[in-house]
Amino acid sequence: MGLLSQKSMFYVFLMTSVLLIVSWFLVLRSTGRPHPLDFSILPTSNLLAMAENQNLATSSVISGEEATRKRNSRKCDTNSQILKVFMHDLPSQFHFALLGWKGGGRSVWPDIRAEVPNYPGGLNMQHSIEYWLTLDLLNSEFSKNLSGRSAIRVRDSSEADIVFVPFFASISYNRYSKLKAGRKSINDLLQEKLVGFLTAQEEWKRSGGKDHVIVAHHPNSLLYARMKLWPAMFILADFGRYPMPVANVEKDVIAPYKHYIRSYVNDKSDFDSRPTLLYFQGSIYRKAGGMVRQELFYMLKNEKDVHFSFGNIKGDGIDKATHGMHSSKFCLNIAGDTPSSNRLFDAIASHCVPVIISDAIELPFEDVLDYSEFCIFVRTSDALREDFLMNFIRNISREEWTRMWKRLKEVEHFFEFHYPSQENDAVQMIWQAISRKVPAIKRKIHKASRISHTGERGLISAPLPRNFG
Repeated sequence: MGLLSQKSMFYVFLMTSVLLIVSWFLVLRSTGRPHPLDFSILPTSNLLAMAENQNLATSSVISGEEATRKRNSRKCDTNSQILKVFMHDLPSQFHFALLGWKGGGRSVWPDIRAEVPNYPGGLNMQHSIEYWLTLDLLNSEFSKNLSGRSAIRVRDSSEADIVFVPFFASISYNRYSKLKAGRKSINDLLQEKLVGFLTAQEEWKRSGGKDHVIVAHHPNSLLYARMKLWPAMFILADFGRYPMPVANVEKDVIAPYKHYIRSYVNDKSDFDSRPTLLYFQGSIYRKAGGMVRQELFYMLKNEKDVHFSFGNIKGDGIDKATHGMHSSKFCLNIAGDTPSSNRLFDAIASHCVPVIISDAIELPFEDVLDYSEFCIFVRTSDALREDFLMNFIRNISREEWTRMWKRLKEVEHFFEFHYPSQENDAVQMIWQAISRKVPAIKRKIHKASRISHTGERGLISAPLPRNFG
């Protein structure tokens, strides 16, 4: 009887152990990587699928040969979905009339099929980003070919992913910010009108402005309106003159400057055919963070293979800079009054390896471009150490320079502005950068639409930041 009881206990123990092992196996299997969702059953499935595809792409293992092929491709790793953009029909005084366009007929827009109003040249051109984006949206209504296009204009705001505000803020500041005796400037008046118009629109009220896109590429543009319209996404050159809540890398997009100098077409140069080792020409005496330019000038001015001098775009300034940068191996991009400058994009167009000395700089499209492949970064504190910069540059080998020079020729297209826009040029790259922000914007809007503690449904308005001025 005792033997039978011992056997029974053994069998019970054995069965219990088997069941425990099977249970653990099922639990572990159930916690494995979930199957991808069918995003087609969800609203705005294109944008959600875009986010899922990006996550899958980053987790997949790519062979060395495939990675090299992709890196050397002129195309960036971008999404094929087309951004739907609603653009307000603002009166022409906010955009093309600022360029001298007189208008005609009932339309607030020029007929770009017949004639495209020119943007003013000189220093104005470097901050002309809103001009190129607006032209691209207008052109999307006439072009049926969607190949290479990243954004199209839609007339129904409920169908749009974002709302684009066509205010030419940079040229408004450059040309119309002078004060008249006892009166506000035209630039200030336009900003006041813009704030009043936008905040009264149903599109703004629906999202609290979170899905609006406003270009303020000149660092001094939109000085008044930025403090009122800060929930919107800003397209900027850098964050140097913005407090953190108003503009930051999570919310906003950094866009390239339009370069001054001529692109180096059919560049057949090499390491030996570029006689100047290090090149800088521009304003030397700056304020704030730009003081480093003055200090570097005194450190480098007597180096035999370094060109470091004052210069501007007047007269033959652009011709001289073009020749100088095309003849140099490395080109200095030093912080000025703000962290960024057009000089970086002049260097890229020249295939002159940029040496960036600007600790607070933010770079365009850095979530899809690795700048370390074609730029040199030096901390300001290191650059100001005696002999550090020149020793560092001189120790870069011919092979390393050639690798970066080749990469510059591959990426330069991403920083070129065209009309009509071309596939993966600067215009399309900006739209694509905006597209990558859309899922986060929609998440914020949806969270704001939750039922509030009072039981009322709708957007809970966020308080404006304190006056940072």
